[in-house]
This record gives sequence, C-alpha cells and structure tokens, in this order.
Amino acid sequence: MGVTIFSPAKINLYLAVTGRRADGFHDLVSVAAPLEFGDTLEADEAGEFSLECDVADVPVDGSNLILQAAAAFAAATGWKGGARFKLTKRIPLGAGLGGGSSNAVAALRALNQLAGGIATEAQIAAMAAELGSDCALFLRNVPVVMRGRGERVEALPDAATRRLRGRRVLLFKPSFGISTPWAYGRMAARGADYLPAAEAERRLAAWIGSDAAVENLLFNNMEPAAFEKFTALPVMLERLRRESGLVARMSGSGSACFALPGDDAAPAPLETRIREGWGPVAFVRVTRLA
Repeated sequence: MGVTIFSPAKINLYLAVTGRRADGFHDLVSVAAPLEFGDTLEADEAGEFSLECDVADVPVDGSNLILQAAAAFAAATGWKGGARFKLTKRIPLGAGLGGGSSNAVAALRALNQLAGGIATEAQIAAMAAELGSDCALFLRNVPVVMRGRGERVEALPDAATRRLRGRRVLLFKPSFGISTPWAYGRMAARGADYLPAAEAERRLAAWIGSDAAVENLLFNNMEPAAFEKFTALPVMLERLRRESGLVARMSGSGSACFALPGDDAAPAPLETRIREGWGPVAFVRVTRLA
C-alpha cells in the first residue's frame, strides 16, 4: 500500500521579526500562505525508514526532516512499521519557501495514513512543532498568522483570506541560496532591523480590519540583512518595480522572491527580465496562493 502527499511551498506575505529570545530563537509576527506549487512525497510500507530524491543536492540521511519526522512519529505513536519515501523535489533549496518543513509535515501525514490513522491531529501538531518553527503552518492549507518562533498558528479571518485566495504569484530565485541561520545571525548582529511587537501587531490588525489589497500588507524586515550581502536581490526587485510596476518582496530569509501580478499581466516578459539579470539558471515559476 502506498500514499502520495502534496507538499506545498509557502511565501511570507508579511514577516516582522520582533526580537531575539533568550533561547536563541527569534520571535515574529507573520502572514504565511501556502502555494499551489510544491513537492510530491510518496511513501510505501517497508521494514525500515529510507529516503530517495530526484535532486542530488538533497540529503537523504538523518539530517533530512523527512526522516526526522519519521523517527518522531514512531517515537510518539509506538508504530513499529517503516516506510520507503520518494521525494520529487520542485521547491528550490535555500529559498525561504519552507520546503523542508513542508516535507516533514507531508511525511507525518503519509505515515499516519500508512499506520491507519493512529495519531490525532493534536499529536501531529505536537510532532510538527518539535521538528521546526515553520512546520506548524503546513498543518492547514490556508493562509495563517504565525507568532512566537512560528509555532503559534491561527487562520486569518475569512474576509482577509478572500483577499488572498487564488492570487497569482510570480516566484523567482537566483542561483544562490541563503542559509536561514546566517540570515537570523546577521540580523541579530546588525541589531537595528527588528520591528517592535506592538507595531508589528498594529500594522497587521490595520490591514485585516481594512479592505486593502494584499499589496498593502507586504513587508519583510529580514531584507536589509540579506540585501547588504546579496545585492542582486534589491537590484532585481527595484528593476521590476521600475519597469513593471510590481511590488516584489523576499520570502522568509530568502533567497526566493515573489510578486503578485494581475491575471492580465503576461508572465513571459517578466521571466525575460529576471533571466537577463540573474542568468538562465534562475528559477522562475508562476503559481497561485492556495
């Protein structure tokens, strides 16, 4: 018996990092939305846990969150089975699109199906929270507000969700990635990029309480630290703004960026501009908010 699970990417439409905690993690207020674009994870029953992937750069040992999720599932539920995982990887690495966290949650879902649904939603949520800060948002296929280090998640109000649902997304990423630990470490070293929690909440509440388009929500205060080193990012975002009128942002800790073109905007000229600036190896994909 086999199971196939879609593992979506996400973008951070709003990301306000509010400060560094005593435990070394950072607190944040964020609106994250899953996409219709992502990876595919297949799982078949086997005597032990193993992983294969169609992308050579993806580790298939215990450092991969899929196998860490499998170990967590077995420990939490007492399940004695195993699974052979096959990951079809479409979400680029080092992108800030949540690929590893999404894969981990997909693994938990797949194993629970193979095991006959022995874990409750609360148990799966607890496992996800232990695996990574971004994991909790993938438990729901809707835009969410994340708080704390990302483990406190709640759905957006329906009216706000309707402003997001189905919006067209242009994803683009240069050939290089950005290490998440490096990005947060650099932000801490700079010290001046944090947004106070009260102001972060005020801005979010103002957008939720209005009828403004999602473009009015877009914010990411991790950009200054990344842009200081990776200057190709702000140069491209400014070019798209100047030449196409698009408001573009970096997602999470980068290096992937996104814009929200209207359905009447032809994607080919935008892709051409991006590849002219970042070369033919740049990742470009048109998708939608789930």
